[in-house]
Amino acid sequence: MKVVYPVCCGVDVHKTFLVATIITTTGMIQPHYKKKRFSTHTGDLRAFAAWLKENKCPEMCMESTGKYWIPVFNILEAEGINITLANPKWVKAVKGHKDDVKDSKWIGELFRLGLVPGSFIPEKPIRILREFTRYRVKLTSIASSERNRFQNAFTVCNVTLDSVVCDMFGSSATKITDYLMSNSSYDPEYCASLIHWRMKDKTEAVLASIDGCVIEPEQKVRMKVIKKHITQIEKLMENLDKRIDKIVKPYESAISLMESIPGIQRRTAITVLSEIGADMSQFGSAKRLCCWAGLTPGNNQSAGKKKSTKITKAGVYIKPALVEAAHGAVFCKSNPYYKQKFERISKRRGKKELI
Repeated sequence: MKVVYPVCCGVDVHKTFLVATIITTTGMIQPHYKKKRFSTHTGDLRAFAAWLKENKCPEMCMESTGKYWIPVFNILEAEGINITLANPKWVKAVKGHKDDVKDSKWIGELFRLGLVPGSFIPEKPIRILREFTRYRVKLTSIASSERNRFQNAFTVCNVTLDSVVCDMFGSSATKITDYLMSNSSYDPEYCASLIHWRMKDKTEAVLASIDGCVIEPEQKVRMKVIKKHITQIEKLMENLDKRIDKIVKPYESAISLMESIPGIQRRTAITVLSEIGADMSQFGSAKRLCCWAGLTPGNNQSAGKKKSTKITKAGVYIKPALVEAAHGAVFCKSNPYYKQKFERISKRRGKKELI
C-alpha cells in the first residue's frame, strides 16, 4: 500500500490520559516509532502539541471516544495541527491483541496508509451553536416527559379528562385542572363555566370525565410541583431561543434560504445549520450528506445475497428535524408537489417508510 502520510501520529484518548505514537516513514525502510504518554490537563496537552511540532509531525489521528477527544481537539486546533477524528468502527483493533500503546500504534498505522476517513467537524461558531440547539432538544424532551407525568397523575386519580379534550394543557383543560388542584370540593356548575365556548358541546363529557375524582392532598402537591417544573423549563427554552437568535445572526442568509424549502421553518433551519454548518463543500455531494445524516439505506451484500439495508443510527439530532420537515412538506398547501407525490407513492410503500 502507498504511504499517504510519511510522518503522522496516532493517538489513543482516555479521560485522564492519552497515548501517542509518532510514525516516521523514510523511503522503503521500516517505519520508526516514537511513543509517549500525556495527561489530559491543558498544560500537558500544550506539551503534547509542542512534542508534535518538535518531531515535525503536522498530521494526527485520534478516535472519537465520548467527549474526551474535545479538549485534545481544542488545544491542537489552536496550535495549527491537522486533526483527523476517526469513527471507532474504522480503527477498531482485534480483541485480545490490544492495549493503550498498541491502540495508538494501530490507529497511526491505518492513518498513514490513508485507510481512516475523517469525521465531519464544523467550525467553532457552529460547534457552539450545536451545543445550544442540542440542549434545547433535551429540554423539549424533558418538558414532554413532565407533561405526560402530569397527565398520568390525573389518570390515577380517576380523572379521564385527557380522553375528552385534545390537549391537557389547552385553555379549558388548564382551568379545570387548576381548579381540581386548588380546591377540596367539586362543583359541576363551576367547572362547566370554565369550559371554553368552542367546547360547550362537550360539556357533559367533560363533567363525566372528572366526576368522582379522588385526589389526595399529597397527590395535589406532586401535581403542582410537576406543573411548576414545566413552567420553569418553558422559561429556560425562551432564554435559550433568545441566545440562539443572537448566535445565528451571521448566518441569516443561509437560514432564509432554507426557510424557502417547503416544510422547513426557522427553528428547523437553525437545527440543520447547527448540525451540518454553512459550508457544503465538506460533504462533496448531496448523496454523501444524506448518508452522513443516516437517511440512506446501507449496502450489505454477501455471496450474492442482499441482507438488511436498514438506515444507520447516525444523525441522532438532524434526522428527527428532517423527518419533521418532511411531514410539514406533505401538508404544505402552497407547494402541493410533495403532497401529491406522497399520496401517490404511499399507497404501495407505506406512509412511515416513505417519510
